[in-house]
Amino acid sequence: MTLDQQVRAFGSVPFSHGSLMPLLHDYKRPNDKIARWLADGQLVQLRRGLYVLGNGWRSAPVSLPLLANALMGPSYVSLEFALGWHGLIPEGVQEVSSVTSRRGRLFDTPLGRFSYAHVPLAWFAIGVRMESGQDGVSFLMASPAKAICDKLVLTRRLQAVSVKSMRVFLLEDLRLEPEAVRALDQAVIRDCFATGHKPRHLQALQKCVEAMQ
Repeated sequence: MTLDQQVRAFGSVPFSHGSLMPLLHDYKRPNDKIARWLADGQLVQLRRGLYVLGNGWRSAPVSLPLLANALMGPSYVSLEFALGWHGLIPEGVQEVSSVTSRRGRLFDTPLGRFSYAHVPLAWFAIGVRMESGQDGVSFLMASPAKAICDKLVLTRRLQAVSVKSMRVFLLEDLRLEPEAVRALDQAVIRDCFATGHKPRHLQALQKCVEAMQ
């Protein structure tokens, strides 16, 4: 197998600098070879030490949620991007929004912008599940209910603390369909409420979901 074939075997999955080095053991200056691949567009650098194959070497599209998981961990895709992916909001979302237990970050890459918002560790693991795209690639993403809870906690100066104002926030501001609100997993909402973060908002969400059922 040629060197090019070995590199192309990474497919559409992001890979590290360390994963490339064993393939370049015959080169005295392997980083120069990597630099040439980057200059030629055969590799795309997402951040220092993390790459994905360029269009010429890649046979399948890159999974943006998978890239989001790989760019910064621990993290999971949530907020507007997760709501769009689940089909809960009508418009397309350009920025891939994620949640992390680490400090928030923002990455501008050749494949798009990836944002990371901080949440406490006790909140982080609730309502996160493994999802798969059409290409079969799996990634961590918030469930619909967790994405809504993340949105409530991370939206500054949100006034939705009554059932009426929460209904307006869900149906008019976020433009969710009533059926989608009724289908939210109340167990996830209760677990988020139990963490003690923004209890008035989460209690309003609980009561709003119950009132619409």
